[in-house]
Amino acid sequence: MDDTALNADTGAPDIDLPGFLAIEAGDGELPVAIAWSLPDGRIKQTLIQPDPGWLEDDSVSFGDYSEEQLNTLGLTTVEVIRELEADYHGATLHTPGVVDEQAILSSLFASCGVEPFVELMPAEQLYEELPGDEWREQRGELFNELGLEPLRAEDELQVMLTLHMRFQDENDSGALPGAGFGPDADEE
Repeated sequence: MDDTALNADTGAPDIDLPGFLAIEAGDGELPVAIAWSLPDGRIKQTLIQPDPGWLEDDSVSFGDYSEEQLNTLGLTTVEVIRELEADYHGATLHTPGVVDEQAILSSLFASCGVEPFVELMPAEQLYEELPGDEWREQRGELFNELGLEPLRAEDELQVMLTLHMRFQDENDSGALPGAGFGPDADEE
């Protein structure tokens, strides 16, 4: 997938999924990459060009990216916000909940002098029927299974979408998400 612009993957089935968002940060709350899903399962993702105000600190770090990569391959903060607004103004988006996504997203919006127009909610709250930390455990297993890297925006998004589809399939079949759990787990 090309990170030079917010491109949506193609070939997604005709479905209506909740919105998922993952944001990757360098130092603290400096956003460097963002990805979100569309209701049909397509993914938009991009690197984010650093705001000039973020560069005032000489010790700023952009994680796994260089400033040159972000400036060359990323979109400006204004472009990212406009694209997100076109897709999800006033919506609730579901996040991995492994970093402070709200603070990172607020940094992105603050760079443009705009108040956040989306609400964030941990994705695991979509699956209240799961026992304890089951969502997080399955998330970790899926990263290993797919060979993806935690905390990378596009990988986090792919894992959330895959988990959601698995849970939907299990719900459609009448099983509780997280096979082997629930009152009927011993009745096989």
